[in-house]
Amino acid sequence: MSKHLEGKDHDHPDRLAEDRDVSAVGDTAGNDGELVLAARKGQLAAFDQLVRRYQRKATAVAYRLLNNLDDAMEVTQDAFVNAYGKLDSLSQPERFGSWLLRIVGNLSLNRRRARTLRKAVSLDAGGSDGGGETEGRGELDVPDKSLVQPDDAASAEDVRRLIDEGLAELPEMQRQALVLFSVENVPQKEVAEILGCSVEAVKWHVFTARKKLKERLKDYL
Repeated sequence: MSKHLEGKDHDHPDRLAEDRDVSAVGDTAGNDGELVLAARKGQLAAFDQLVRRYQRKATAVAYRLLNNLDDAMEVTQDAFVNAYGKLDSLSQPERFGSWLLRIVGNLSLNRRRARTLRKAVSLDAGGSDGGGETEGRGELDVPDKSLVQPDDAASAEDVRRLIDEGLAELPEMQRQALVLFSVENVPQKEVAEILGCSVEAVKWHVFTARKKLKERLKDYL
């Protein structure tokens, strides 16, 4: 393992998952709690493994909340840096995944607010906020392109556009609850922990968000 990150008080771990020898910690080595405890002791390969384990999911959540890949990648990197610096504050190491997604959600919300503020004060009235999600699952599924006949292609694109617009207009709690539960398959209890609300509130946010989107899609359902 390279020695440029010997402890949490030195260089930023913003490239923890890149060009690093992590052979000492395999893909299945240790549960989250064990890896967090090892990382707290300075075993950087352990945190590398946490990054490898959650990077794709964290980026997917950030992308669905921001609808911008560059922003999503930056938020994900910032989330891991933030998490690494605050490992000692995590009271339940085994809940690292939920804790990380909470950080991702908060950073995404901050990024969206900043983007909205920049738009509000800009002299250029053009452009869009671009905060929508392209597709969900279950009741929100967009027809698979392989199943859409040529004559239906335009309709499928219309559905995607309506979902984009609908998700962009949802209140943040409804948007995050829907993305985490209906798209990312995060259990309701974990969604509640991530959003800092009750399970019943999560159910309500998801129900309300779906209702609003279904109203937009009523001509296609």
